[in-house]
Amino acid sequence: MNMNKRIPVIAANWKMYKTKDEALAFIFQVNELVPARSKVESIICAPSILLNLLVKREGENIRIGAQNMHYMDEGAFTGENSPLQVKTAGAEYVLIGHSERRSYFNETDETVNKKLHAAIKHEITPILCIGEQLDERESGRTKAVLDHQLEIAFKDIHPADAAKVIIAYEPVWAIGTGKTATPEMANDTIKDVREKVKALYGAEVSEAVRILYGGSVKTDNIRSLLAQSDIDGALIGGASLDPNNFLEFTKAALEF
Repeated sequence: MNMNKRIPVIAANWKMYKTKDEALAFIFQVNELVPARSKVESIICAPSILLNLLVKREGENIRIGAQNMHYMDEGAFTGENSPLQVKTAGAEYVLIGHSERRSYFNETDETVNKKLHAAIKHEITPILCIGEQLDERESGRTKAVLDHQLEIAFKDIHPADAAKVIIAYEPVWAIGTGKTATPEMANDTIKDVREKVKALYGAEVSEAVRILYGGSVKTDNIRSLLAQSDIDGALIGGASLDPNNFLEFTKAALEF
């Protein structure tokens, strides 16, 4: 992995899990044991109600991210969180366009683009999620689907800002199913994603962008994934809920 010395990223997506006490127990267990931030970016993407709680307890090398946010700074959007609220809670990252947001909450490529602009405006590092459905994979449309998602997501994004975006490739058919793309399959697709970024912005930006793999990542397949040439880390769901697993993922990222 990481032939161009991109700093690897291990991002835990807690989804709608963990109470206050469980969240505190987790961060206190991992705080002092994750690698130096200069070597691995270790991120917990937590429910919005837990963000400030975790930020206040984060150690030197852990950072906190939101799982979603609205693209407007304020407004009559009951139940939503604005970029300003995410920022004031202390979160430094935000997931944008996760497949569950697309599938269950009507997220579109256009709203993903608006949220990407909002994150950049407020200096919150976006983790942009893209991925194809099983029928799209089986019909050979993966590249076309991902290219379209990237084209819309990055519309009117300045190259200097695009270079700071973290992209997470998550095949929808592999999220929470126990299925995973083979490391080689994941790497080939991520190479295509990097080529699309190159087509949009040039080689310098494409080589700077970190691209993660997500989709049933486990402790027993993390190393085979990170060993690939173009995979710069992982966005991990259920397996990241265990602090020992999270530490194992960050340890694995140090090895490549």
